[in-house]
Amino acid sequence: MEENETSTDFVLLGLFPRFGHPSLLVLIILLLYTMAFAGNSTLLLLIWLDPRLHAPMYFLLSQLSVIDLAYISSTVPKMLANHFSGKRSISFLACAAQMFAFLTLGLAECILLTLMAYDRYMAVCNPLRYTVLMSPKVCLQMAVSAWAGGALAALVHTVYPMHFPICGSREIDHYFCEMPAILRMSCVDTSVYEMVKFVSTIVFLMVPFLLILASYTVIFLTVLRMNSRKGRNKALATCSSHLTVVSLYFGQAIFIYMTPSSAHTPEQDQIGAVLGTIVTPTLNPLIYSLRNKEVVGALRKCLGRGCSCSQECSSLNFQRSHLHLTS
Repeated sequence: MEENETSTDFVLLGLFPRFGHPSLLVLIILLLYTMAFAGNSTLLLLIWLDPRLHAPMYFLLSQLSVIDLAYISSTVPKMLANHFSGKRSISFLACAAQMFAFLTLGLAECILLTLMAYDRYMAVCNPLRYTVLMSPKVCLQMAVSAWAGGALAALVHTVYPMHFPICGSREIDHYFCEMPAILRMSCVDTSVYEMVKFVSTIVFLMVPFLLILASYTVIFLTVLRMNSRKGRNKALATCSSHLTVVSLYFGQAIFIYMTPSSAHTPEQDQIGAVLGTIVTPTLNPLIYSLRNKEVVGALRKCLGRGCSCSQECSSLNFQRSHLHLTS
């Protein structure tokens, strides 16, 4: 009987189903998705093209952009497809796959943000050993550990809740398959799993958050002792961008996953999910680019190349047409 229940489809009610103007919400989400896709793709392209951005910090930042692109793409396209097609069903396997992807990317981002704080700590507090300690091999190992750690933890937190029996309606009051929404539909006692989730949240959220705070405490103490005002301002600008992203990510994650599923409403879950999976990936490239002179310089250089290239092409076409007319 339980196998029959888990083999049937779920129904996604969508983003704020009781809101009176769903088309307006979809339009806003589509705009944010386009901005996030364009911003993160541009940042990835700049890091790849500009040799000045071939540094450990920007390698880790490129991994963050990849995560953000995958993060927002794991939920928004399905939501838009459901809205425009009128079909709201999602199969059991598709729901599990979406939950696994969402959790993998979220946990990988948490680990990556911690590693980015370590990178800033090494750059500011140990500048003479920075190139040795943050070699390309070490950076690659950091990226692999973030993805692998996120995937392993996500596998546990996908398999476990998806095997709880569902009683009554299989309607998910959400726009994607998220763990709290699935737990809310279960008809068995989930208190043991809630405790497992709480412990996992401490390991994957609170410990990294405390490590980041400790890193930046040491960084700020080091910055205050700097004699160079220019170096002090540069360090503070880079660190403030990262701290802004950390605040956005950990704020919504701690609210959703460190409290029992019954302690907050579906609307609160959706607000937290929108902030984490849509708003944050949209803001991240803006936060890191607007306050970073090297990224802004790379963008201007790239745009300058495009303009000069178009001018050269126009001049060449004009010369060719002139020669054709004279001949």
